[in-house]
Amino acid sequence: MNYQQTLDYLYSQLPMYQRIGKVAYKADLSNTIALCKALGNPERNFKSVHVAGTNGKGSTSHMIASILHEAGYKVGLYTSPHLVDFRERVKINGAMIPKKNVVDFIRSYKGQFENIGLSFFEMTVGMAFDYFSKEKVDIAIIETGLGGRLDSTNVITPELSIITNISLDHTQFLGNTLQKIAKEKAGIIKQCTPVVIGETQEETKAIFIEKAHKLSAPILFADEQPLDSLALNPIISYQKKNEQTTLVSINQLIKIGWVINEDAIKSGLSNVIKKTGLQGRWQTLQIDPVVICDTGHNDAGIKLILEEIPKMIYKKLHFVLGVVNDKNISQILSLLPTDAEYYFCKANIPRALNEIKLHNAASQIGLNGTRFSNVFSAISAANKRADSDDLIFIGGSAFVVAEALQNNKELFGGRVN
Repeated sequence: MNYQQTLDYLYSQLPMYQRIGKVAYKADLSNTIALCKALGNPERNFKSVHVAGTNGKGSTSHMIASILHEAGYKVGLYTSPHLVDFRERVKINGAMIPKKNVVDFIRSYKGQFENIGLSFFEMTVGMAFDYFSKEKVDIAIIETGLGGRLDSTNVITPELSIITNISLDHTQFLGNTLQKIAKEKAGIIKQCTPVVIGETQEETKAIFIEKAHKLSAPILFADEQPLDSLALNPIISYQKKNEQTTLVSINQLIKIGWVINEDAIKSGLSNVIKKTGLQGRWQTLQIDPVVICDTGHNDAGIKLILEEIPKMIYKKLHFVLGVVNDKNISQILSLLPTDAEYYFCKANIPRALNEIKLHNAASQIGLNGTRFSNVFSAISAANKRADSDDLIFIGGSAFVVAEALQNNKELFGGRVN
């Protein structure tokens, strides 16, 4: 198989939660254990940091990877989902895994994978572990895909565990209360391994403390820790929480022997996009008119976005919106401003909510706009209708943002700021 054929195999032959939803979810680690055994347990050959949480885990993972890279380490980074290129999921020092490695990995193990019955996510986890092991990374930052306790990544023994925050998302898998979700995320806490909790929440604090004490794991709540000298000024306010979590986590790594000086921390935080290729977080795609996209897709993420939009200077807000069909859309829609012009659309994945249903639900609560059968048409219409002093926001789903980025050249002339 060539590279494209390999990708086609990955996408079409194996269930993929991001595309088809619940049917792809496997609440069991037996497949991953069998996978790792088939690969020779590569996850045992490198140090790691494990990052879970409802929101912010991707940004936090990228920040930590950037700092460790600046400190001189060879750093693996595993995140999901990807936005433009599948290989975004597996990186070393900001460089994506080569296409040849993807092809060779699948070609070498395809038969064994099919015998085990692996999911798409399980296979990509194995690919990352195998690549990081063979490339002899000093440390890998491993982001969970969904949950924690039963997530396919939860076979590692990390140097540090991080749980950024807890909010209601993926309730069909993780539970319909903050407490139930917290118990699932707490599943990444390991025996005698330090754990950093990004945000103190009264509903979940005791759950984390109890689990940490049971496992003799030192626990810190990042927002309760004083940090003076290294506070920076993120482009967007919501990254301040992720930055705080990152700084507390880096301090924990320093305490257990990792050599990371202040210059590496400052440079790593300042250059995270350059160092790691982080995309889709309050990213400017065009400046005339201003076009911004953000992957925030649940209640908590949307609220943070809506705190940022009023800080922008604009005449009129144009909102390109698409969502997936397993979200509480009525709750999300109720948060959105009624004075914007909406462009309702459907991302090109099976999980995407039909644009007609989205339009109808939005109309019932006073959100006015036009529906489009695809993301490209919606963005094109918004760009055509907007004046130079207007603001266009693209979001509601990571898949809507992904299509904006994938079609960046055609939509915005390839200018990404």
